[in-house]
Amino acid sequence: MTTSAAPAVPTHSPTTPGPTTAGGAAKQRPETAVLLVLGSCTSFQFGAALATHLFPVAGAVGATLLRLGLAAIVLLAVTRPKMRGWTKPQWRSVILYGVSLAGMNGFYYASLARLPLSAAVTIQFLGPLTLSAALSRRWRDGGWIVLALLGVLTLGLADRHGSGGAGLDPVGVVFALVSAAFWALYIVAGSKASEAVPGRSGVAVAMTAGALVLLPFGALGAWHVAGRPGPMLLALGVALLASVVPYTLEFAAMRRAPRRVFGILLSLDPALATLAGWLLLGQHSSPVAVAAVAVVITASVGSTLLASR
Repeated sequence: MTTSAAPAVPTHSPTTPGPTTAGGAAKQRPETAVLLVLGSCTSFQFGAALATHLFPVAGAVGATLLRLGLAAIVLLAVTRPKMRGWTKPQWRSVILYGVSLAGMNGFYYASLARLPLSAAVTIQFLGPLTLSAALSRRWRDGGWIVLALLGVLTLGLADRHGSGGAGLDPVGVVFALVSAAFWALYIVAGSKASEAVPGRSGVAVAMTAGALVLLPFGALGAWHVAGRPGPMLLALGVALLASVVPYTLEFAAMRRAPRRVFGILLSLDPALATLAGWLLLGQHSSPVAVAAVAVVITASVGSTLLASR
């Protein structure tokens, strides 16, 4: 699950006709975007939970490099992107998308090394939530944003008290906030890249660019995993669950929902992070946290139903 210069205003709203392109037509189907984002967030958070088992061997940045690098290899092999005819604006949009992927994931995994999964995602979610608030022009949108924000903040407080009230690691919080900024950039850059480059080629090339950005910082950690069958198999699973599947689904979702709605849809991420942390890492949640999850989901669904009308 993320930043950055001021985001651009959406090219059209969900209540007015968009361009006649396939991408423009797809923007009129936010209901489909719900399913795509739900599948993306579920896959991403379960992949993130598995990735924590790589940290002792590769470190946070090394694990991120392995994940993006292996995912790029898989996507390049599957999509075989034809880049020869790309224009400079297309290259710029895809490379910016790749930089946002590197920053969002690198700092997110660094925060995961210091914070519980649900707390890291809760803080990180401030990025897309702030972006949604900046892009909203109707008071009804603002109501759903406030509801999602209340749910996310309650989830973070419940997580803190549920862990004994010891407080959150301040460095981990800073890493999560930087990741939040890159997450907002990811939404803006990914939306532009999805319009500029057809199919999954943009994801494959952006993933490659992101891996290259992280190479100087994570090469040593990734080298410690190379040649070890168990960790390498785990890294491949993380690459599939946390990169190939979610970013392919989100790239498609960005064609079907305006950025402000897409940002609110990502409020499902903290809820699914809580579930993944409980099932895979034994990080239990209190009843208050469960109630907060329900509030977040309600805000996400409500905003999408409003947009579809």
